[in-house]
Amino acid sequence: MAPRAEPVTRWPGGLAVALVLTLLLGPVLAVLLRAEGTGALGPGDWAAIRFTLVQAILSAGLSVLLAIPVARALTRRRFPGRALLITLLGAPFILPVIVAILGLLAVFGRSGVLSTVLGWVGLPPVQIYGLHGVVLAHVFFNLPLATRLILQGWQAIPAERLRLAASLGFAPGTTFRVLEWPMLRAVVPGAALVIFVICLSSFAVALTLGGGPRATTVELAIYQAFRFDFDLGKAARLALVQLALAGGAALIALRVAVPAAFGAGLDRRIDRFDPPSRRLWAQDVVSLIAVSLFLLGPLAVIVIEGVGQLPALPDSVWRAAGHSIRVALGSTALCLALAVPLAALGVWGGGVATLSIALSPLVLGTGAFLILQPVANPVALALPVTAVVNALMGLPFAVRALQPELAAVRADYGRLSRALGLQGVAWWRWVGVPRLARPLGFAAGLVAALSMGDLGVIALFADPDRATLPLQMYRLMGSYQQGAAAGAALLLLALSLGLFWIFDQGGRRYAAA
Repeated sequence: MAPRAEPVTRWPGGLAVALVLTLLLGPVLAVLLRAEGTGALGPGDWAAIRFTLVQAILSAGLSVLLAIPVARALTRRRFPGRALLITLLGAPFILPVIVAILGLLAVFGRSGVLSTVLGWVGLPPVQIYGLHGVVLAHVFFNLPLATRLILQGWQAIPAERLRLAASLGFAPGTTFRVLEWPMLRAVVPGAALVIFVICLSSFAVALTLGGGPRATTVELAIYQAFRFDFDLGKAARLALVQLALAGGAALIALRVAVPAAFGAGLDRRIDRFDPPSRRLWAQDVVSLIAVSLFLLGPLAVIVIEGVGQLPALPDSVWRAAGHSIRVALGSTALCLALAVPLAALGVWGGGVATLSIALSPLVLGTGAFLILQPVANPVALALPVTAVVNALMGLPFAVRALQPELAAVRADYGRLSRALGLQGVAWWRWVGVPRLARPLGFAAGLVAALSMGDLGVIALFADPDRATLPLQMYRLMGSYQQGAAAGAALLLLALSLGLFWIFDQGGRRYAAA
């Protein structure tokens, strides 16, 4: 048997694994050593745990419940702009959280668009702060993700099953019971658990829309213990609780899935054969219009309010924008440097990369502070630490984007490369990078955009001279400078989307050259 073609050396992957495990487990170990057991948790801490679980359950449940009719409408209807709408459903994923929150406040706040309309008919304004505000923001971010996941499940139903159902004269209810319900039973639990994990670690939402004694999450309690009380022992104990919650939910999410058992099809394009129904048509139209207004309305308000404020932005905003750009570029470079060798390891590399899903950025930030405090000034290292944590948080997405493409390149060109003696750096220069340019650009753009809009670790460390743009924008909101905050939000939105576009298009053009 001919020797297995392996143009990619393994030692960079081993080095990347060691570095990622050190960066992830080192802070966790520091937290474990500083924590003094869960028995020291007070009533307020247990209330934060309960609120964290309640808001995550409600957010995940509502996101999935509302996503089902939207995904079904996208499956059943073909209309101009459908592909664009599906693409826009992915926008909230790379949207800076603090920008979206300002947009939600502009629409659903006490002086927002909705409250103004309610005032015209004599109704009281909307109260957005508290549990319902946190859940509203989480649904805004995760409804598109749930829709995409469920839409993939609908598209996985073999076209032959739908054709057979139509030939047998199945009514819409029968089609749902026989074909669609088994798919939902397989897809929905996993989607709900993924969103549940995301909502457990959503710090910026709780910081801006929660914060009261009855609306404090575990991550917000970590922040309060750290920044206001400087009680490192309590922050470490809460970080341990957050680690247990997110890690346990992540493990369950990886295991929960019920096979739909449709059997194989012929990979034909999926066409629907539903009988004409004005009621179903109306349901689909209402679902699509409602989700479009809900997702795009806050962004439109941000653009309208922020355009006029850009020329008058204070110097502190532009300085913070520079810090954010440097952090984003640094985290992107580090993330790709780790993601490429991890992707080359296959399943093992992907498994190591996904470890960061179970770890909250604030847990890593707390651990990093505990490690750095005896030997250096953590505040002076706020921006580098933020860049490292952002790189680790983006690692699962980058590896997921690179792994399938790298496996295909190695399968297609591995033996030829071995015959030509292409190994290591030479293989990457002439074979790997040119054919991985597209996923590399996409991964770089995604990590840069996520890092640009992150408001997490920097909130623990930063002083006024080292604020990133999301943190500076939060400070403007806290000081009731809503005009400047709107201008900073538009700037942050433009920079985040701009970085994503530059990297993504750069990868596409290099691949096409």
